Amino acid sequence: MALHLLKLCVGADSISDLEGWIKSRLAVMKAAKMKPEQFHTTRMVPKRIEELLDGGSLFWVIKGQVAARQKFIDVRPFVDAEGISRCHLVLEPIVIPVMPRPQRAFQGWRYLPGHEAPPDLTAGLGEVAEMPEELRRQLRDLGLL
Repeated sequence: MALHLLKLCVGADSISDLEGWIKSRLAVMKAAKMKPEQFHTTRMVPKRIEELLDGGSLFWVIKGQVAARQKFIDVRPFVDAEGISRCHLVLEPIVIPVMPRPQRAFQGWRYLPGHEAPPDLTAGLGEVAEMPEELRRQLRDLGLL
């Protein structure tokens, strides 16, 4: 079973915000003649890299709810210019909405076992998948989803 990470998406108010940020960042990299790849830089390096790369995803918490995920491509530890160990979590640039689930704020990231991960929001879920994100959020807050 895959192992995932759970991380707060600071500054994003919606999945659309996250997608816009990714698109913008990739365009900047392409314009600078860099290899366009999406990554998130973190201070701590996960210890269970092999498990994360075996089908794992980074699940994003947006406005207090687990809202979306991105599949891992790589985990690259490095040392920055100031000599501090850091890590690039390299992700597929495709954001996959998931069934919203409340999540309290926390610092850093947390491991998320595969059996605890919310399911993808797919067409198989019927009308829920077609709803606007804000409506899904409100219904989840009311306990109706």
